[in-house]
Amino acid sequence: MSLTESKILRLEEAIPTIEDWQRAGQKVVFTNGCFDIVHLGHIDYLEKARALGDRLVLGLNTDASVSRLKGPLRPVVNEYARARLMAALSFIDAVILFDEPTPSQLIEAVKPDILVKGDDYTVETIAGADFVLSKGGEVKTIALVQGYSTTALIEKIKQGYK
Repeated sequence: MSLTESKILRLEEAIPTIEDWQRAGQKVVFTNGCFDIVHLGHIDYLEKARALGDRLVLGLNTDASVSRLKGPLRPVVNEYARARLMAALSFIDAVILFDEPTPSQLIEAVKPDILVKGDDYTVETIAGADFVLSKGGEVKTIALVQGYSTTALIEKIKQGYK
């Protein structure tokens, strides 16, 4: 198993690891997303998320859930490749694939100290926020780099190849 593959965990593998980190006094940050075509906005966001704590756990949408969210032509990059790419980033400590419509169940299983999303969300609209707050955790939003989105990038590519 490669180093990047070793960071891609099934939920039942991730839970004891995350509990060990928390017992050791490390703050676990959780975020989630599709991360289909990775761009500067993603990297900036994930670096900032990791800086809020000691460990960063990423919930990654499966291919099926990306298609349900973004349409039948997405994802462009399959879940295995997206998971490996995310795991290759030094500031991500664990990647967990999830197929549910929201990451709420995953968040309740992981029990992060800090839940993070981009500032295109508010605390009130972040799935799992109520649970994290009820456990004494924090919910934060991070300013997104303007002008970067996978959808915009795909449109730019399509325009260039008509």
